Amino acid sequence: MAGTAPATLVTGGNRGIGAALVERLAPRGPTIATARALPKDKAHGGAEWLALDVTDAAAFETLAHRLDGRPVGLLVCNAGVFVDRHENLADGFAPQLWADTFAVNVTAVFQTVQALLPSLQAAASVAGHARVAVISSQMGSSERAHGSSYIYRASKAAATNLAMNLARDLEGLGIAVAAYHPGWVRTDMGGPSAAISVEESAAGLVAQFEALTLETTGRFLTWDGHVMPF
Repeated sequence: MAGTAPATLVTGGNRGIGAALVERLAPRGPTIATARALPKDKAHGGAEWLALDVTDAAAFETLAHRLDGRPVGLLVCNAGVFVDRHENLADGFAPQLWADTFAVNVTAVFQTVQALLPSLQAAASVAGHARVAVISSQMGSSERAHGSSYIYRASKAAATNLAMNLARDLEGLGIAVAAYHPGWVRTDMGGPSAAISVEESAAGLVAQFEALTLETTGRFLTWDGHVMPF
């Protein structure tokens, strides 16, 4: 689509960090937000909203069809779940929890990138490069293995690993990829005692997204720019 300014697309943009990212990114240019349940206001947060249930494999084909190769200069894979916070080792962590978590936190990241690859390549041809930001977590770092929450930790370790491997394979296509720890954020997932607000997290993350280039691809960083160990 020649002449079309590359858009930003944020998955899971209807709440928490995703909503804060949409609010901060929308004034900077065309922004598309996805959610399983769309807001009643189709221009909520200044974004264009598209339905995407990341647990539905067919939904990614529908999303790709809706975009039809429209250039996407920044893809933020933000949608995620944390369902095993209160599970116990003796009799918790049921297999279905593992399957459900990995479907959202890992498989859906890959499917989103795969579905949007033509859009990312279109943006790279226009702007010289495109960016993919995978929202991971320090809880997936092997150097921060504090026990418990095994499913979430394993899924975020896998998401970071996926981002690093995508960075290698997509660099030649002009697409930079990095993983990010958003901080311990006061959201439904992070809880009221968390260290930073969603606004602080979003502001820092956007700054890191803007700094991502083909020269800095393949990194795992915190919301404020520190290198995270895998």
